Amino acid sequence: MARSETVISNRQALRDFSVEKGWEAGLQLCGNEVKALRAGNANLKGSFAGFERGELFLYNMHVSPYKFSREEQDPVRPRKLLLHKPEIRHLAVKVSQRGYALIPLKVYFKRGHAKVELALARGKNLYDKRAALKEQQAKREIDRELRHRR
Repeated sequence: MARSETVISNRQALRDFSVEKGWEAGLQLCGNEVKALRAGNANLKGSFAGFERGELFLYNMHVSPYKFSREEQDPVRPRKLLLHKPEIRHLAVKVSQRGYALIPLKVYFKRGHAKVELALARGKNLYDKRAALKEQQAKREIDRELRHRR
């Protein structure tokens, strides 16, 4: 089994969306972006995946410029996601349905290659968020009580 090291994660996405299915996609980066990503200088907040001319791109992922780089890159430029054509077609059909979006959950390195965990997600309503928060607090209280009884 290959060791994968998570570089950044999008915790806010799990709060705002209900995840239905996930995919692993390759991420096409420049050399200085890879070094910046390994240093943890990136942010997934507000990022999403979209289709353009039959290809899949990641938008609004901010990768801060690498400190020792000579070349300048736009920090929020669209980055191409690498998936097989049938997977891209399947995702395009799913996203065209009302309420679905492709959200990146985390970026990690696997065997030296940058990977993105994409999720097919549906936006949560405010009452869904409140119910999830209530459930999480109840679980936390139960765990706390069980720990004190031991």
